[in-house]
Amino acid sequence: MNIPNHIAIIMDGNGRWAKSKMLPRTMGHREGAKTLDKILNHSAKLGVKYLTVYAFSTENWKRPEKEVNTLMKLFSEYMKKERSKMMKNGIRFMVSGRREEVSPSLIAEIEELEEFTRGNDKITLNIAFNYGGRTEIVDAVNKVIASGRKDISEEEFSKFLYNDIPDPDLLIRTSGELRISNFLLWQIAYSEIYITDIFWPQFDEEELERAIASYNKRERKFGGLIDEK
Repeated sequence: MNIPNHIAIIMDGNGRWAKSKMLPRTMGHREGAKTLDKILNHSAKLGVKYLTVYAFSTENWKRPEKEVNTLMKLFSEYMKKERSKMMKNGIRFMVSGRREEVSPSLIAEIEELEEFTRGNDKITLNIAFNYGGRTEIVDAVNKVIASGRKDISEEEFSKFLYNDIPDPDLLIRTSGELRISNFLLWQIAYSEIYITDIFWPQFDEEELERAIASYNKRERKFGGLIDEK
């Protein structure tokens, strides 16, 4: 198969999965973290070079305080738990999102792991954390203004986004919702989209390969025409 260079995933449905099992929402997030580990490893085996996942949006601060605190704790636990595995498996870790609202202690953990894994090149895990697509574009515009630039190309503008990495080839959304949810609005302009009804904790290697198989059936035009000869 033609393996996408960059896959982006909206990891949706943790809470609904937990509710279907009569479990607290926090258990759904814990299972979701396990799924991320599984999908990251399988993506690397398949040859995917970048995996971007939507972990916490700028709007998620509106959720109950207990759930927000659990998500912050889970993120910290994930970084500590996966640190040695990332080094062993050549995983580079990075985070895209605003850092001002996040606690200084968690930011310190993020920056430490980013630096620790900087030289790894098997696959890059980019976690969208305290992230919003519109916010990213506004922040990039403000960076351009601060730089004194008055005329800029699309390619140059991309370098002012949170992380300068290739645009996603394939966007996956779990739980069946038909919306983008303010995710990578600039970057997914020509991404192929795959929607599955499966909740994120149920998403597995087989479903990932099913998404990639669907991607392989698409003809990417990027606004042009396909030669039909």
